[in-house]
Amino acid sequence: MKYMPIVFALLTGLFWGTYGQTLAQARAFEKSAFKPYVMIGVAYLVWGIIGGLAGMAYTQKPGEAFFSFTKQGIFWGFAAGSLGAWGALTLTLAMFTGGTAMPQIVMPIVFGTAVSVSAITAVLTTKAETNPMLWVGIAGMAICIVVVAYFTPHAAPHAPAPAGGTPAGQSAVPHGKA
Repeated sequence: MKYMPIVFALLTGLFWGTYGQTLAQARAFEKSAFKPYVMIGVAYLVWGIIGGLAGMAYTQKPGEAFFSFTKQGIFWGFAAGSLGAWGALTLTLAMFTGGTAMPQIVMPIVFGTAVSVSAITAVLTTKAETNPMLWVGIAGMAICIVVVAYFTPHAAPHAPAPAGGTPAGQSAVPHGKA
């Protein structure tokens, strides 16, 4: 049990680490940046409800009301869900504006930034004394983002456009002009 947080954290890294490539595949099949985002929302809803109810049932204490929520819990839970959804939206926008051709660059930026923002948020909210090595780690993360993005294998270029047409997987409508 003492290693379960590490196991779940590694699984989160596995799931989120494959998220960008999976999103790129969905976008290629749908030839749309936003159709996959709708399915992301459906998945969040389905798995959020199933996972939340299962977790509530598993951890329910005797005599505790099952559907008892506090106003603060509702507010902060909705805020957390909104941040997750906005993150998915901005990742969709990153892919929509050219990131599908380079998810190996987008994803290290996303996750390296998330680690750094999480650390800075902890510093700001705990007001605890900060070890200077934290800032060294954040600077190191920035370097690692560049190194990982640069040395990750890149996809082969798209085939040239057929005469009078658009390249496979490309929309004839310019980005943002629908």
